[in-house]
Amino acid sequence: MALQTITWMSAFLCVVQVCSMPMPCQLQGQLVRITHNLLRDMGGNFPLECLQENVFMAFPDTAFTSSGAPQLSSSGAKAIYETLKNIDTLFGADDLPTQWDQRKMENFQNIVYRQIEESKCMMGSVDTSDYLIRTEGLNTYFGNIAAVLKEKNFSYCAWEVVRKELLYTLQFILEHTSDSLLWANRT
Repeated sequence: MALQTITWMSAFLCVVQVCSMPMPCQLQGQLVRITHNLLRDMGGNFPLECLQENVFMAFPDTAFTSSGAPQLSSSGAKAIYETLKNIDTLFGADDLPTQWDQRKMENFQNIVYRQIEESKCMMGSVDTSDYLIRTEGLNTYFGNIAAVLKEKNFSYCAWEVVRKELLYTLQFILEHTSDSLLWANRT
């Protein structure tokens, strides 16, 4: 009986130890990829009827690049976090397009929110040397996106322009900053 009690207590303590281990404070690459794919699949190709509404917005790629270092700096990783927060803000509007797949849009919003919540700890140690420059570029970019939505009265075509821009942004993050994301079983 004593051996069984000791065995159960040992198992319990092992579980407690494993559960109490700190989780890495890093954005999950697979979730960023799923977010991109949901956004891509919720609306299909850019609609022909929206071509005249399409506008050029300069993408702030410098917000995600790091000078000379092979890996993204901590402020660069925080730029990805800030991007997700801006995406969450855009999709917080009440005037979302009904033409998109609503289930995929809801999943997209939930995963963006989850990534933000699970990565808040990143903001505790901001490398201020270039963080402000990065966020300034992102704020300008997302401010322009929000202005297009407002200017076009949150129309379906305005949302398609937003979706096109966000797809480019997420694709850029996946292609150029994947080393700063946490990947499970990456080979």
